[in-house]
Amino acid sequence: MSRKQLPEINAGSMADIAFFLLIFFLVTTTLQVDAGISRKIPQKQEAPPITLNERNILEVNLNKNNELFVDGKIIKLSELKQIAINFIDNGGGLDNNKKKCDWCEGSKNKTSSDHPTKAIISIQTDRSTTYETYILTLDIINSAYTHLRNKLSIKLYNQNYESLLENLKLSNNNNLEVQEKIKLIREKYPLLLSDAEIK
Repeated sequence: MSRKQLPEINAGSMADIAFFLLIFFLVTTTLQVDAGISRKIPQKQEAPPITLNERNILEVNLNKNNELFVDGKIIKLSELKQIAINFIDNGGGLDNNKKKCDWCEGSKNKTSSDHPTKAIISIQTDRSTTYETYILTLDIINSAYTHLRNKLSIKLYNQNYESLLENLKLSNNNNLEVQEKIKLIREKYPLLLSDAEIK
């Protein structure tokens, strides 16, 4: 008895289908993009040392046990926002142009910061501090600035700072009026954070 030979299957079209499926999935798949910290590292500049008044520096120290040490005492993370707001918005003196802070609503304490344009928050960390605690600390300090900027924006424009940012984003950064408003608020409450040791 002779065996019948089975016809071979043409695999050429299978390769084409696999190729088309591969292209389809590459084109239609969206990849998750991890978001990082939106902070730019400044370029190294040779500058003469700046003389700073010690009362214009709020030192936030994170130790190896992830504890916050501010103003000579250990505090909870939940207390940091109000401490930062009180420090930045103190308004206890003059800016570099000898002008008072007429928008500040702080207690004008002579032992705290002179002016929001001089108030520097210095964050010092131990090598054993976790990134989670460091990022959470940065986030709380940023929220203190956002709180103060929102308050000032509502006072000046009857619209909070975050909605101004949203309006600018919706206009693809083309709305000059909104840009000027944001610039003014940022000038009045500049984000002055330092990771380096301040002397």
